[in-house]
Parts: sequence; C-alpha cells; structure tokens
Amino acid sequence: MRLAIPLMITFVAGMIMIFQFFVPATQSIGETLQEWYMIVASFAIFLGSVNLLYVHTHRIRFKGRNWKYSPVTIIGFAAMIITGLVFGIEPGKPFDYMFTQMMVPMGATMFSLLAFFVASAAFRAFRASNWRATLLLISAFVVMLGRVPIGAMIWGKIPLISEWIMQYPNMAGQRAVMIGAAMGMVATSLRMIFGIERSYLGGAD
Repeated sequence: MRLAIPLMITFVAGMIMIFQFFVPATQSIGETLQEWYMIVASFAIFLGSVNLLYVHTHRIRFKGRNWKYSPVTIIGFAAMIITGLVFGIEPGKPFDYMFTQMMVPMGATMFSLLAFFVASAAFRAFRASNWRATLLLISAFVVMLGRVPIGAMIWGKIPLISEWIMQYPNMAGQRAVMIGAAMGMVATSLRMIFGIERSYLGGAD
C-alpha cells in the first residue's frame, strides 16, 4: 500500500502528459501539471541548498575529508544569497559583480582543465589500431587543419573538406546519438509510468 500511492500518482500524471498531445480535453490538465512541476522543482532547489549546508557543516564538525574547503563553500553560498536578496541581481550590483568576476573565471578555469583530459582521451582514441581508429584519426586531422589558416595554405580545399565532414558525417552521427538518447528517455519514462522502474522511490525494486 505504501508503494501503491506514488506508483498510481506517477501513472496518472504520466498518462495525462502523454494524452495532452493527442486528446484536446487533457491539454489544460497537462499545463496545470507543468506548473506544479515548476513549483516542485523550485522546492527541490531549496532542499538541495539545505542539504548542501548540512553536508558541509557536518564535514566541518567531524573534520571529514577535505573539510577545509567546506567553509569556503558555505561563505560563498551565503555571500551570493545575501547580496542577491539585499541588492538584487541586476547588472552592476554586487551579485552580478561576484558572478562575472569570480564565478565565471572559476568556471572557465575548471573547463580549461578538461583540455588535458580531452587530450589524453584523444591520444588513446586516435591511435591507428584498426581501420575505424585510422578513419577517425584522418578525419580529426583534416577537421583541425581546416579550422586553422595553415590548412588553406597547404591546400585551398582543406577548409571545404573540413566543413563537409562537420556538416554531413558528423551531423549524421550527432543526430543518431540524439535519436538514441530520445528513445532511451521514452523507454525509461514508460518503465516509470508502468511501475517497472522504481528507483525514484528510494531504491525500491
């Protein structure tokens, strides 16, 4: 009985969200459910913030792993909330200044570190161990040459070949991945609607 109620709510809400695209009478109900979703998502953000504070205060209290970074996290979290509530988030305000002058550079730094991991993965993937890896290596080499001026200096058609690779084979691969991901989302959604997938209930089978 404890699991029957959330499973029933999931089934009804899921079916309404599907039927709203095919049955006009359910469109208003679907729009109402989407508004409720925004309310629940906003409350989930609040719960996530409380959980963030709890985790880091617990780590500071018991001197957990890397606990010295937790005060920085809490101070930064509190500073962003206080400046946003007191001064607003408009351009030129302290909140906007901290975001553009601190958050954005730190995010750029983190993403720049990914370049080393990308280079390592590319080195492993581009080794010509078979014909697929060889084709990938040649395509990547041509695309990179087409993106820099030296490519056109070597041969004027290299940029055109690079653009063709990006527009056709690459785009076809991207669309195939997107279609596969969409099919996976549909399959997972149906499993949740019909009660087959119950991990969202807290790990229940």
